[in-house]
Amino acid sequence: MKKAERINQMLRFINQKKQFTLQDLMQEFKISKRTALRDITTLEGIGVPVYVEYGRYGGYRLLNQMQLPPISFNSQEVYALYFAMKALSSFSNLPFQVSFRSIHKKFLNELSVNQRQAIERIQKRVSFRHTEQIKDSEHLEILLLAAVNNKVLKIAYQKPSQTSTRIVQPIAIYFMKGYWYCRAYDMCKEAYRVFRCDRITSAQVTDIQPLADLNDITLENAHSLWTPSENAIQFKCFIDQKGVEHFYQDHYPSIKLIHEGENMYLVGSYEPNELDFIVKYLSGFEQSVKIIKPEILKEKLRQYYTNLLNHI
Repeated sequence: MKKAERINQMLRFINQKKQFTLQDLMQEFKISKRTALRDITTLEGIGVPVYVEYGRYGGYRLLNQMQLPPISFNSQEVYALYFAMKALSSFSNLPFQVSFRSIHKKFLNELSVNQRQAIERIQKRVSFRHTEQIKDSEHLEILLLAAVNNKVLKIAYQKPSQTSTRIVQPIAIYFMKGYWYCRAYDMCKEAYRVFRCDRITSAQVTDIQPLADLNDITLENAHSLWTPSENAIQFKCFIDQKGVEHFYQDHYPSIKLIHEGENMYLVGSYEPNELDFIVKYLSGFEQSVKIIKPEILKEKLRQYYTNLLNHI
């Protein structure tokens, strides 16, 4: 990082902390003690009101909060932001109903002529191939805000055969394979569930007390809440290295890889009403998996391939 850029970021860092030490600067900006001292001298030279506090718990203190200059981005940061915004273009729905075109236009208007020209050159050299959103999800904003603010919702959830009312505490939302999903705790079933957001036809905030235990759950560790029902069916498949690579691209909380000797196995469980789903999932591995148990899963997968052949 160039010194001018580091000083600019350091201004914002100390303006937020108000009180800091040399060690804070060294850790935040990955610099030596000597460089940190020189940077403090530079800050004092440009009029930043910093003074030293001596003693065992001493350090530096900002006398008054500063009016900072507008944030500026270097070229690499501009390119990174552009790539991130291009990824938004595949979504017809986003939380807070943010329009990609609006963001994209404002972003380009703030760039210099040289930066805009660089972006135009990138557009001619880079292709974004990602999954398009398949169905609209009208309630992403309320689902996300409920997760952030720890609220309980009453939702109407539409399945192919029926619509049911559920009381849920959202944990997180995420996008996968063309659909938005909401990880939540189902208050009625007292179990962790995943809901497809496009199937949520209504969502209302309730006064129901949320579960405090879910406060620290994040998108990354939410899978720890998932537990199979007493009717869940266990399965086990041999899997080769190609299948392992496919697994890391596409897997669910109920499925994992295990080592047994020199072999790898795909193990997990599925609910009785999820048999067709797990068959279709395993078919994506093609010849990379061999079902060991249960026998009904073998038969269903054979029937799945037979049906495909009959349609050729």
